Amino acid sequence: MRPVVLCFSGLDPSGGAGLQADIEAIGQAGAHAVVACTAITVQSSQRVFGFEACDAELVKAQATTVLNDLPVAVIKSGMLGTTDNIAMLTQLFAEQIISNAIPFVLDPVLVANSGGSLGDEKTLVAAFRRLLPYATLITPNTHELRALSGEQDLHIGAQKLCAQGTRAVLVKTSHDFDSGDIEQYLYIKGEMVHKSILPRLDGEFHGSGCSLASFIAGRLAVGDDLVAAVIAADNWITQTLHAADAPHPNNASAQLIPNRFVKIN
Repeated sequence: MRPVVLCFSGLDPSGGAGLQADIEAIGQAGAHAVVACTAITVQSSQRVFGFEACDAELVKAQATTVLNDLPVAVIKSGMLGTTDNIAMLTQLFAEQIISNAIPFVLDPVLVANSGGSLGDEKTLVAAFRRLLPYATLITPNTHELRALSGEQDLHIGAQKLCAQGTRAVLVKTSHDFDSGDIEQYLYIKGEMVHKSILPRLDGEFHGSGCSLASFIAGRLAVGDDLVAAVIAADNWITQTLHAADAPHPNNASAQLIPNRFVKIN
């Protein structure tokens, strides 16, 4: 069968982010997505109204059932929602229920792209720091990078996260609205090995970050190395955003939903 990516993420009823974004992006990357649902959110394409996290034992049961059934090639996590869920995933790696040889893409979701709270940031940050050593790649936006590293300088922050145990960091500057184009930096073992510049498009996009991380996970599953996976993901996400759908065409401030089924040129 196609290479399998196991995703830990929440359900977004709007379909813009979360598990639906994971499934679509991983499928477009050429892999098969299986899921462990971490939370049920109440959100539109515009904002988060609330969420109810799944019990950590239920999430664990979902994951271990899949791990015992299918040849999981890559793990990807998005919204984990609670420190209990983060600790559970950390334990799965520590006890080698998830093999440490399986690449792990960690999208450290602290706040929804639409601005809604997904949990207490301080406690989430502390829990994520214990998960970092198991990550092959972490894909923070600038807010998440600064919160996790305690550094304002993005490059120092990325190097610090590598020093804390993660193999690689992909720094995304899309949340820095005072900049022109979007710059991304890939650090592996503390060294910057790749820089990309993406055009900053008009509007805001719902689910772009989790889509990018999931596509990278899918490309790792089919055999790309980290640099090749990031380059492929940059090309793909740019085209999905160019073709994004506008849920409220008469609302200039509305968030757009990436068209993850766009034909790649």
